[in-house]
Amino acid sequence: MIWQLAWREFRLILSSPLSWLLLAVSQAVVGWWFLLLVEQYRTRYEALVIQVNSPMGVNDLVVMPYFGSVLLLAMLLLAAALMAMRLVAEERRSGSIQLLFAAPLGMTELVLGKYLAGLAFLVLVLLPWVLMPLALEPATVLDRGRLASSGLGLFLLAALLVAVAIFASCMTRQPPLAAVITVAIGLLLLGINAGAVVVADHRDPILSYVSALTHYQPLVQGLVGTANLAYFLLLGAGFLFFAVRRLDALRLQA
Repeated sequence: MIWQLAWREFRLILSSPLSWLLLAVSQAVVGWWFLLLVEQYRTRYEALVIQVNSPMGVNDLVVMPYFGSVLLLAMLLLAAALMAMRLVAEERRSGSIQLLFAAPLGMTELVLGKYLAGLAFLVLVLLPWVLMPLALEPATVLDRGRLASSGLGLFLLAALLVAVAIFASCMTRQPPLAAVITVAIGLLLLGINAGAVVVADHRDPILSYVSALTHYQPLVQGLVGTANLAYFLLLGAGFLFFAVRRLDALRLQA
């Protein structure tokens, strides 16, 4: 039943013109940013790297800044926010959620089905982003391990943001508000440590651990650790758990 619901939701997502607009705009913006980094390396850094015989190269000056850029993370957060508008809030607004409540379907199955559909769409968005650096391989030597680690980090961050989107979508029947809640929680998770440094002028170990960037950046650098993987899995599961509890409460009220 979970897979059937996920396939149904995925088809509905793909039938929306907004989804295709998101795909087109995100690929254009990310592609522009990638080409800008490549051009910057070619015109500013390549000759200097050769001159000083530096071990740094395309992997350090193009690939890492590409995956670690604010622009890439902003586009990912925007995609998750648009998912939040569709997944549950739209069904609550239209009243079609009552049909799902009446179906022989547990709320855990409902949340997981919608979660898998949203995650599948974000993977569709992310796939060209991850494959884009491979276009440089005929002209340079890429660190495939670091590229795979960066792709894994981007996938785990997307999985977490879809869980946030599901939770936000369960909290309101207004799709725009669901998107705003997703952006607010996403920005909090991504920037809480940096905000603490700016305000208090020191790093708080607790806030540092809560920050998603603390666990995403090592993956971009090629460092895959169980603590970072556990962070994304546990926090994502937590948001899904609260989404299930919220839908259980709404079902009892219906």
